[in-house]
Amino acid sequence: MAVEPENLARFEQICRRERCPFAVVGEATQELHLQVEDSVFGDAPVDLPMSVLFGKAPKMHREIRRQAVSHEALSIDISTREAVERVLQLPAVASKNFLITIGDRTVTGMVARDQMVGPWQVPVADCAVTTVSYDSFAGEAMSIGERCPLALIDGPASGRMAVAEAITNICASAIAELSDIKLSANWMCAAGHGAEDEALFDTVQAVGMQFCPDLGITIPVGKDSMSMRTSWEDGAEKKSVMSPMSLIVSAFAPVVDARLSVTPQLRVDPDTRLLLIDLGRGANRLGGSALAQVCGQLGNEVPDIHNASDIKAFFRLVQDLLSAGQVCAYHDRSDGGLLTTLVEMAFAGHCGFDVDLDGIGGSALEVLFNEEAGAVLQISAAEIDTILSRAEALGLGACIHPIGSAREGDTLSITRGSDVWLDDSRVRLQQLWARTSFEIQSLRDNPDCAAEEYASIASEDSGLFAKLSFDPAEDICTTYINTGARPRVAVLREQGVNGHVEMAAAFHRAGFAPYDVHMSDILAGNRSLDEFKGLVACGGFSYGDVLGAGEGWAKSVLFNAAVRDQFAQYFQRQDSFTLGVCNGCQMVSTLKELIPGADHWPRFVRNRSEQFEARLAMVRVEESPSILLADMAGSCLPIAVAHGEGRAEYSDDVARAECESSGTIALRFVDNDAAVAGLYPTNPNGSPEGITGLS
Repeated sequence: MAVEPENLARFEQICRRERCPFAVVGEATQELHLQVEDSVFGDAPVDLPMSVLFGKAPKMHREIRRQAVSHEALSIDISTREAVERVLQLPAVASKNFLITIGDRTVTGMVARDQMVGPWQVPVADCAVTTVSYDSFAGEAMSIGERCPLALIDGPASGRMAVAEAITNICASAIAELSDIKLSANWMCAAGHGAEDEALFDTVQAVGMQFCPDLGITIPVGKDSMSMRTSWEDGAEKKSVMSPMSLIVSAFAPVVDARLSVTPQLRVDPDTRLLLIDLGRGANRLGGSALAQVCGQLGNEVPDIHNASDIKAFFRLVQDLLSAGQVCAYHDRSDGGLLTTLVEMAFAGHCGFDVDLDGIGGSALEVLFNEEAGAVLQISAAEIDTILSRAEALGLGACIHPIGSAREGDTLSITRGSDVWLDDSRVRLQQLWARTSFEIQSLRDNPDCAAEEYASIASEDSGLFAKLSFDPAEDICTTYINTGARPRVAVLREQGVNGHVEMAAAFHRAGFAPYDVHMSDILAGNRSLDEFKGLVACGGFSYGDVLGAGEGWAKSVLFNAAVRDQFAQYFQRQDSFTLGVCNGCQMVSTLKELIPGADHWPRFVRNRSEQFEARLAMVRVEESPSILLADMAGSCLPIAVAHGEGRAEYSDDVARAECESSGTIALRFVDNDAAVAGLYPTNPNGSPEGITGLS
C-alpha cells in the first residue's frame, strides 16, 4: 500500500497498536522507471522502463476449428421412488450442513440471513442478506448461480441458466430494480483442448454480448482460469484430468428492506396456496440434471432461457409480491428440480404438503426432476386471482400454475389427477437428504455427535423459540441516560479479535459509552482500566487461536507484572463489572486467580464434536448474581454461538459440585423443549449440565 510521507508516523502508530508488522520498501517517483535494489549484493535485479511492463501488450490469438459434438438422448427407466432416493443423496442436491456449521456466520452482527432457515435451522436459504448498519433495515444481498453440468452439452445454455439461477436466488430479497443487480463472472476452461475453446467463445458471447445486455445487467468484475487441465505419467501410462468449461455467477444487489426477505420455510396455514412459476414453459428438459447424473447419463437437451423478457417479468412479479407482503415462502427451482424444491420447503417448515400437478404435461420424471428456471411461492389463497392476472399482464400467464398447499403433519403427497407420484414422509426424505452430510461428518468429527444430530431429524420438538421473563421494549436505562451519565466501558480486544464493533454497538444501544481499547494500549500505558466502569473482552480469533484461543490472550496479562496488578485491582473494585464472550470468556476464565469468587470456574477446552461450531443454540438464563442478566431469570432464547473451544472442564468433581451449589451458573444450553441440553447439537460443545455462562 502507498502512504504519504507525512502520514508515515501515524501509520506506524496504528500498526504498532494493532500488532501489525510492516516495512517501508521504497518510494514512488516521477520518473517512469522501475528499480528494485538488493543492498546485500549491491545490484539491481529489476531495472527497466515502465513502458516495458505497461506498453501495448500483445493480444492473445486462438484459432478455433468447430467440431460436431453429439450426445445420446436420455434413457431412464427407474421408479419415481428410486429417483427421489438417488437424487436427494447426490452431493449437489443433498444437505451441506456438515460444511456450513463449521464456519462463523455471525461476525459484524449485521447478518440478516445466512444459509440456515427457520426454527429447525435447515440449510436451504436462496441468498445471503446483510444490513448496512446497526440502525438501518437497508442492506445488500448476494447469491450464486451455476449450471456447470449443462456445459458438457450446450455451453451457451449453461451460461444463460447460471445467470438466471443467480437472479432467481437473489429474488428472495427485496430489490428495487433488476438493473440494481451486479454480476461477478468466474470462467473456467481447459483452453486449447478439444472443443473447449469453442464452448468458451460461444458462452461468453451468449452471456456477455446478448443475454446480460438484454436483461440490462452488467458484469463489472470476475476472473478466469484458462488452464483447467493437467496431465502426468504414471509409469508408462499417460493420464490427464480436465474440468470442462464452467461459469460461476455471483449476484450482488442493494436491498430495500432486509425484513421483506423471505425463505423457503413453508407455513402451515389453510388459507395459503403454492404457485409454481415455470420459466421453462413446459419444456421439461432433463439433460445435465441431477436425475441424469445419478443414472450415469448426460442427455442431449438441456434447460435454457430463450427470452430475457421472461426473467424480467419474473423479477417484477416476485418483487411486487414481496413489497406488498404477499409471499409467505419462496424457493427457486434448481439442482434436483421441482421435487427437491418442494421437499426442501417442507424440511424447513417441518410440515407436509398436498400437491396436484394436474394440467402440467410430461411424465412424472420429467415434471418432478427437470431443472428449468423457476420458483415455488407460498401465497395467500385470497390473492391467487390477482396474482394470476398480474402474471398474465407480464406475459407469464402460461408459466404460472397453482399446485397445492402445505399441511399439518408429516405426509408429502404429489399427485397428477388419479396418479400418485409421491406419498412419503417428511422425516424419511429429510434423513435421506441429510445422509450424505451425516456420513462425511461422521468421518471428520466425533461420530457420536454426528449420530445424535442425525437422529434429531426425527424428533418432534417445536424448534427454536423465545420465552422472555422481561419486556424487551422497556428502556430501563432512561433515568440514567437523562442525567448524561453514560457509564464508560472498555471494549477490550487483542490481535485477531473481530467481535468488537458489534459489541460496542450493543453496549451503546444499552446506554453505555463504549471505548475501543487494544491490549497494546494497556501494555504501553496509553490506557488504564481506572478510566472505566465496565470491561468487555470480545470474541474472535485472538492470536489466530493458535495459543489456545483466549488462553494466549490471558497470558499477556498474567505474565506482565504491571498489567497483572492493574487487572487485579480492577477486579477488586466494588463499582465495576466485566463481561467475557467467546475468546474473551476463555480469557477471563483463565484470569480466575485474579478474580474474587472465581476459584471454582472451569477452563474451556475443545468441543466434544472436535470441530468449530457455528450455530443458533437455545439458552436459558438462570438465577445468578450477574448484573447484566438481572431480572431475566427463566428467559429462554436462541443465541448465536461460534467457537471451537467452549466445553467447560473442571479441575475435579469438587470444583464442579461447588459451581453447581454456588448459584453462579448464569446460562445453560437447553433443548427445544426447554430441558437442559445434553445431546449434540442443542449442546454444541458438550459442557456438563449445559453450562455455558458463569458469574
